[in-house]
Amino acid sequence: MSSNILLILTDQQRWDSLGCSRTPGVHTPNLDRLASEGTYYTQCYVNNPICTPSRASLWTGKHLPSHGVYHLHDILPPDEILFPYFLREAGYDTALFGKLHVAGHMWEMQYRHRFDGFNTYEWAPDPNGYQGCDTAYFRWLAIHHPDILKRWKRDGNKIGHVRAEAHFTTWAANRTIGYLHRMQGAHQPFFCCMSVFDPHSPYTNYPEEYRDRLDIEALPEIHAPDESFDHRPIAHRREANKKNLPDLLESRIGYHAAVALIDEQVGRVLKALDDTNFTDNTVVIFASDHGDMLGDHGLTVKGAFMYDACTRIPMIIRIPGQAGGQSINTPCQLHDLAATALALAEHEKTEHMPDSRNLLSPHELQKRGHAVCMHRNSSIGHGGYHSPELHVTMWREERYKLSVYHSPEPGPSDCPGELFDLENDPGEMNNLWFDASMQNTRDQLIHKLSAFLVQQDTQGRARGEQALPPGFRN
Repeated sequence: MSSNILLILTDQQRWDSLGCSRTPGVHTPNLDRLASEGTYYTQCYVNNPICTPSRASLWTGKHLPSHGVYHLHDILPPDEILFPYFLREAGYDTALFGKLHVAGHMWEMQYRHRFDGFNTYEWAPDPNGYQGCDTAYFRWLAIHHPDILKRWKRDGNKIGHVRAEAHFTTWAANRTIGYLHRMQGAHQPFFCCMSVFDPHSPYTNYPEEYRDRLDIEALPEIHAPDESFDHRPIAHRREANKKNLPDLLESRIGYHAAVALIDEQVGRVLKALDDTNFTDNTVVIFASDHGDMLGDHGLTVKGAFMYDACTRIPMIIRIPGQAGGQSINTPCQLHDLAATALALAEHEKTEHMPDSRNLLSPHELQKRGHAVCMHRNSSIGHGGYHSPELHVTMWREERYKLSVYHSPEPGPSDCPGELFDLENDPGEMNNLWFDASMQNTRDQLIHKLSAFLVQQDTQGRARGEQALPPGFRN
């Protein structure tokens, strides 16, 4: 029988939020143990730094031009196939608990993507019931914690601390654990995705006592919070941080407290695998959809910038029977999970996802050798989508990261791009774009990036606006 697959997916979690990334002050013993028992991918990048396009890439195994989702709350075209659909074809039972977000929340509340492939579909895009959305989490609260449901409906994201037993993260873990127990009597493999909302902003809804699990004094300081914007691309200047330092420090504490709760719930789910005797035939994958600036470089949350804090995520895969404690430092990407899942299911890889690589094949990753992240006016700034539009593409290869800002057209004093030597400058402080000694390297990377974009244009399909019911764009 093919291996079971358990995917634990978080939202907006930076690569350096775990103890196994050598970050002091955090509390992630269960995830650190998972990394010690599995393989830790140290250079995993997302396809886009914003939720909807990133998740569309994750579930379809494609870069943005091939699936057509560019902006927050875009709608995944109806003929796009999510990889659980292929897993179900291969005989898997499939389940989702939590956030999907391959389309706008309001659209997903009314419609399921016809090729999502989930047998069990308990949808909840966020804990606050976005604009009145009816969610599986809200229905659970109505039965078990009606006081918390009342507070969510009254206060939204201003609800403040939510006790652990009523928290969205705990709900997703409970539903996943219940599913594992139900599958004990089944005679087929399963794919289960536990998809939580945290550690997403506003960073204030964590159970208050989880703050005490952190070593707050040891947490890393905000990196370059006062860095000048004079020499940086216009995309950075538009989204400059407006918070003061005490607010940022409190946000970072709340962020890592939310991660501590996630870690505890991951521990519960891993124990449930033991209790149900699934551990020895279940592949466990932990990942996130993008990162969070948390004040680094004077920026917050995510947007049209390609710093590692925003584009690099934790990726851990534990394979039963394989030696743990391994690290893979070759660049890989979130959308590679699609090909990986199909390989685990022994399902022949289809032509539908030519960009995705099997993470369990170091040779495939080395042969590709790069990672790409695109922002196509994907994020929402102050008052809506950016105008003029902000477009940037990142190319990560060997020790270098190149970012080209395509629009608006740079003015005489604007920076058209960035080139960082991550081996000597992991903090991304010294932009080598204008360094004469780096011109050949910069031009070679630009050529590779340009060739990739042309290839994507010819491989992807031209997509206009989809025919949607009125009012469902967002």
